[in-house]
Amino acid sequence: MSLEGLGKSLRSTLAKVFKASRVDKELVKGLVNDLVRALLQADVQVDLVIDLAKRVEDRALNEKPPPGVTRREHIVKVVYDEVVKLLGGENVSSPVPKLGKMNVYMLVGLQGSGKTTTACKLASFYQRRGFRTGLICADVYRPGAYQQLKQLGDKAGVPVYGEPDGKDPVKIVLDGLELFRRSKRDLVIIDTAGRHKDEESLMKEVKELYEVIKPDEVILTVDATIGQQAYSQAKAFHEAVGVGSIIVTKMDGSARGGGALSAVAATGAPVKFIGVGEKLDDLEVFNPRRFVARLLGFGDIEGLLEKFKRAELKVSEKEARSVLMGRFTLKDLYKQMESLRKLGPLKSIISHLPGFSYGLSDELLEEAEDKMDRWKAIIESMTEEERVNPKVLNASRVRRIARGAGVSERDVKELIKYYERTVKLLKAMRGRRSLLRAGRRTGFKVPKVDIG
Repeated sequence: MSLEGLGKSLRSTLAKVFKASRVDKELVKGLVNDLVRALLQADVQVDLVIDLAKRVEDRALNEKPPPGVTRREHIVKVVYDEVVKLLGGENVSSPVPKLGKMNVYMLVGLQGSGKTTTACKLASFYQRRGFRTGLICADVYRPGAYQQLKQLGDKAGVPVYGEPDGKDPVKIVLDGLELFRRSKRDLVIIDTAGRHKDEESLMKEVKELYEVIKPDEVILTVDATIGQQAYSQAKAFHEAVGVGSIIVTKMDGSARGGGALSAVAATGAPVKFIGVGEKLDDLEVFNPRRFVARLLGFGDIEGLLEKFKRAELKVSEKEARSVLMGRFTLKDLYKQMESLRKLGPLKSIISHLPGFSYGLSDELLEEAEDKMDRWKAIIESMTEEERVNPKVLNASRVRRIARGAGVSERDVKELIKYYERTVKLLKAMRGRRSLLRAGRRTGFKVPKVDIG
């Protein structure tokens, strides 16, 4: 079961609580059974699931809801609290490096865990937030390791140090640190060679590297697809080098993401980030409360605001005033769609909005994304005159635009209808604003409404 599948199962379970005619022991038992089934299918360790089930049942049946909270609402809060606890609770790692010094992060993990890509994502994450970052390739075993890191580093705009023909990882790291110290870097990330927890010689090497360079933090990368096996892996690395935090990679497509998260949380090391895609900016700060809130359909407005900030979406005052006055063109619509696409997949955006995860299928969201892409292609196929004044669009122009965009004439007409409805709505809003202003001038008490 994927994380999305786990989320659907948990939301379905909670929906039964709200739909039930009465809240009794039988309802709680059914809720607990559904929870157990969903978590086991997500590859969460059996003993962790059993402990959670006992706590949920005990609290749901015996705890008295706080004043003003219904029994149903309290049960939902209990489920939320316990799933948060399962995934680390309040054990949150600060993602902010120390100021006034060169921070050194050492990445360790199994081969194939996505460590090199994660090193670049991490460097890019901090670089976008104003830190001067650098990367060091300490992998002297894997062919092409330096070339891969260099290619990704160039893409992220982050300098990379390495010696393609070097054999001594300790020397390479020390030379790289000296170089970056001279160039006054705030954060240097070391990409070490992938190794197996049972490979004694390689684990010994990573321990020696750790003792020589004394990094500010050791970060373990764990592949979400290994599920609950992540526990023994994290434990072995922690015993060797004292893991400070963990990054769980490949969370976007894993059927065992919940199992991996709960397993590493059980080691006591906090999960700092999760990898949610292949792009350089597909790295999310992990906060158990916000993560579970999204999983259960409660939304994550704070996370959505961060997405807006990261996408650097800017609208000038002139553009905003023009739209509010009803002067809305297809160029404005195109800009809106471009901005929305910068925020990432619709599924990710929707998951941040409270209540919107319920009833919206993946198929529906994919269809909406496809339509948005078609509409962008249609507007790109128009002339400047047509974008600014769609009233000039006649049958022959519609045919030409459809051919140029590779879509049907029906698609073009659908876009035009949507545009016309939007313009009508904006004009109606403008009229409403005028009415409110007039009412206030005459002394009529109208509640102030902020509509833009």
